[in-house]
Amino acid sequence: MRKKQYFCGMKRFMQIIVWLGIVACLTLLAMGLWTVVWHGSQSTESLKWLQLLQTVATFLLPPLLCAWMWDAEHKPAAWLKLDRVPSWFVCVLAVVIMLCSVPAINLLADLNRRLLDGILSLGHWSGIGEWMRSMEDAAAALTDRFLQADDIPTLLINIGLMALLPALAEEFSFRGTLQQIIEGGEGRARTGLAIWVSAFIFAAIHMQFYGFIPRMLMGAMFGYVFVWTRSLWVPVLMHFTNNALAVVSYYILSPMAEEAAWANDIADTIGAGDTWYVGL
Repeated sequence: MRKKQYFCGMKRFMQIIVWLGIVACLTLLAMGLWTVVWHGSQSTESLKWLQLLQTVATFLLPPLLCAWMWDAEHKPAAWLKLDRVPSWFVCVLAVVIMLCSVPAINLLADLNRRLLDGILSLGHWSGIGEWMRSMEDAAAALTDRFLQADDIPTLLINIGLMALLPALAEEFSFRGTLQQIIEGGEGRARTGLAIWVSAFIFAAIHMQFYGFIPRMLMGAMFGYVFVWTRSLWVPVLMHFTNNALAVVSYYILSPMAEEAAWANDIADTIGAGDTWYVGL
């Protein structure tokens, strides 16, 4: 038994090493390609291309290549559980659950911010606090630049770049690959560990600490849904719903913000502050 556990552990370790190696190589290749073509330009168009290349190279292609290598019949869709199509009822239920979760996510984000601000207000944490806030501000500013859309074609591009592509790529990586590697086909014994480790890394890799708790719990929800349905399409759909809601909300509400200050923030504040009971 111990010998079997040792070899299973080594197999998981080697799979992670191979996966990370492919991620590193493709990411460097994508960065090099962007540098050659755009010469480090900080224009919105250039940064959108960088986002596209990084997402594909870091999160989308490595799981597909690894799944192709690790599946006995070289069918990545089968290894990633993409060959299992959920019923329409499950898809509708997944979207409804995600939409109903928005106020709770906002409440958790508000609590996350308050907790972090309280910790970082302590003297010896001030330097780290400034760094975290600068990261958060930079991410928010870049997101605002990306979300600007004056017409429907630009909106559709934003949905593809900021909703569909990340939903596919991140679920392929974190639920489809990392969670399955840690679980190792050993059933329920490692399922909880696999879900929560994947969710923690999913939240941490975004480097946005003011949204760490809701993002980790959302990742855990996606992980449990993946285990229950054994279809990766369900967490992909939920992830896409969450991202697309943010993109479309910004497109609809941002023009109203000039006349009503609340319009620009309502999607991120419903369920927090005075409406905490909705989030609860």
